[in-house]
Amino acid sequence: MGTRITLLRPGRVAYRDAWRMQQRIADEVRGGAPGTLILLEHPPVYTLGSRGDTGSMTTPEGLLRAAGAEVVQSDRGGDITFHGPGQVVGYPIINLRARGEGPAAHVRRLEQVMLGALAEFGIAADRSAGRPGAWCGDAKIGAIGVRVARGVTMHGFALNVDVDLSWFDRIVPCGLAGVRVTSMREQAGVTYGAGDVQDALARSFARVFDAELVVTETGAGVGS
Repeated sequence: MGTRITLLRPGRVAYRDAWRMQQRIADEVRGGAPGTLILLEHPPVYTLGSRGDTGSMTTPEGLLRAAGAEVVQSDRGGDITFHGPGQVVGYPIINLRARGEGPAAHVRRLEQVMLGALAEFGIAADRSAGRPGAWCGDAKIGAIGVRVARGVTMHGFALNVDVDLSWFDRIVPCGLAGVRVTSMREQAGVTYGAGDVQDALARSFARVFDAELVVTETGAGVGS
């Protein structure tokens, strides 16, 4: 039996609220509580990473807000990205020190979580050297941005299910000029339910992290 990790599926949550949730859980994990995996969606929001280049925000912030998206300066790694309906976001909050791992290994595991979930739907994806995330050829289908503080992870991955890809046209996604963003719907021509994709991501996470996922009352989920 693997490590016990709590699975939360709170639905659609504003980015700042989810950020505060992560911070609270991270403090609990540092105090010895089990790790947690949060799977959710966000209302439209652009987030800038701690080392993000404002030059990657090619549309003025006022116009982004006018289009209906929040703009938030985050403390995760990476550059600017978009989160919104039709995208499943995963926030694993785990103690890397207890696992004897570093941030690079954690990122590789998150990539494998997305690749494993996509494989369940028959979508071929892979890594791209030097560019974290999940890729379908030259198109990015899943992004990663993490923070590790005092040994505990925050933030995580975002997998495009049937998100409106035009949101990405207003920025340079992840600071990668010329990179196209794709989605599961675009790749397979099928509209998938967010719940089904969350189920697949939970199963893949349990395999990759050798975890037993413990579901709470905040939402249904799957075990290992």
